[in-house]
Amino acid sequence: MKRKTFNVLFFIRKNKLMKNGEAPICLRITVEGRMSDIQIKRSVPIELWNQAKEHVIGKGKMADELNNYITSIRIRLFQIHRELEENGKAITADRIKNIYMGNDDTKKTLLQIFSEHNAQCRQLIGKDFVAKTVQRYETTAKYLGEFMQKRYNIADIYLSEVTPSFIQDFEVFLKVEKGCAQNAATTRLKNIKKMFRIAMENDWVKKNPFVSVKFKREATHPEFLTMDEIQTIAAKEITIKRVEQVRDVFLFCCFSGLSFSDVQQLSKEHLVKDREGKTWIRKTRQKTNNMCNIPLLPIALQLIEKYSTYSECVESGLLFPVPSNQKYNSYLKEVADICGITKHVSSHVARHSYATSVCLANGVSMENVAKMLGHSDTKMTMHYARVLDSSIMKDMEGVEKLLSAHSALTFKTTG
Repeated sequence: MKRKTFNVLFFIRKNKLMKNGEAPICLRITVEGRMSDIQIKRSVPIELWNQAKEHVIGKGKMADELNNYITSIRIRLFQIHRELEENGKAITADRIKNIYMGNDDTKKTLLQIFSEHNAQCRQLIGKDFVAKTVQRYETTAKYLGEFMQKRYNIADIYLSEVTPSFIQDFEVFLKVEKGCAQNAATTRLKNIKKMFRIAMENDWVKKNPFVSVKFKREATHPEFLTMDEIQTIAAKEITIKRVEQVRDVFLFCCFSGLSFSDVQQLSKEHLVKDREGKTWIRKTRQKTNNMCNIPLLPIALQLIEKYSTYSECVESGLLFPVPSNQKYNSYLKEVADICGITKHVSSHVARHSYATSVCLANGVSMENVAKMLGHSDTKMTMHYARVLDSSIMKDMEGVEKLLSAHSALTFKTTG
């Protein structure tokens, strides 16, 4: 491999004299023609500087000390260059400068790269990330800070100092101190694992502490409402306006499969009609950017019509007056209480109910449900699939009819 050119030059700035009338001594590092300058916090009278030899003229104590200092800096810079070269690291003028200044980019800390990552992600909200995902990373970083302060009495930790035991201790902290369930804790750990993947790609760390860490996810059973429970909510008269509006948005999601973030953004431009005059929702999911194609059921159309003249919707250009996610879930609990439903009703429950009780229980294929939910494949849709008692009975009634047609299968009793 061809060796990169490397040069160190000391010079003075004659046009930027200091208050004492002396010129500051500067250092220029050059690698492959690219330069990076540093002021070495020393100065010299202009007439005592020999640029050809890059040192101070004279044999006094001041000259000797300055020349020795300049020599020590030169030796240190060549040492840094040699170490980078021997370790196969990328060599740039800025990198050598940073290492010399004590800002070694190979000495990154965990919260430092979390902060850099999260700041970049926040700029990409609406493009590559949704706000909820960024908030999840930020919360993980927050929990890490609390953990390190409490467990080790430190504010941050170098990447090279993170060990498998550190990760295990943090997992315990998440479950015990923060009350995280297994899957929630696993998600936090995966956030950290991503930071180490970034660090490995940038050569900030030599060893990944997650190599021996095995993630364990528990099978989940998302809550959903039966059609009878959905009907109970739809038929209930609610006199509190804010609760009624949230009930209506929830019902719309139960009959369209939209997530909270998608219904919050739903506008007329997302409604299209086919050749037969049927109305569809055609919208890319905010979370995955996958396209949803959803034919609207009559009750969903009625709900859209109900809010078509609502002042807040007219002003915003949106189809529904959707509050913040926190308020939405809070008001949904009131809806459940009013309707006598003991299940934990949240924004996700509507999407689960659409997939299970509205579609799959009524014979809609898994493939079509996946398309309407905006899933990339049916593996994601299987997460929502449920076998209801009603669908079991429907299938077994068919079996019973087939069996009854065969008289040979009937039992004969003995006299």
